[in-house]
Amino acid sequence: MRNANRNLGFSLVELLVVVLLMSIIMGLGIPGYRQYTQRAARADATTALLRLAAAQERWYLQNGTYATNAQLQAAPPAGLGFTGAQTERGFYDLQITVANALAFTVQATPAAGQPQTTDADCQTFGMDERGTRISGPQGINVCWR
Repeated sequence: MRNANRNLGFSLVELLVVVLLMSIIMGLGIPGYRQYTQRAARADATTALLRLAAAQERWYLQNGTYATNAQLQAAPPAGLGFTGAQTERGFYDLQITVANALAFTVQATPAAGQPQTTDADCQTFGMDERGTRISGPQGINVCWR
């Protein structure tokens, strides 16, 4: 009979404790998740650069010189076939720099308005005709893995 008079439910203090615990958990989890998604999106750049380097080698075998930015978006055989000069998922912009008929550098930089613009560790990715990988301040061991 004594328990029948007692109100059932949560007190304000109990609700505040739950809200506090949830905010602590979220505060610890969200930055880690953001870093994870940025690391995963870097694969968009590395995959595109490897595909672009292979397309450059095919172009070289057919034409005796490397393709420039003008041929980047044109469909084969007149170009390399990359649509929009961006990576597949659109996180990075692609650019080709041809030093001479025997040397090129392909570079991927974060596209404007994409979440990768806040990735301070790996802002640029690149590759040359020898397959040498170029990366941001953290180096290839962090950015190309």
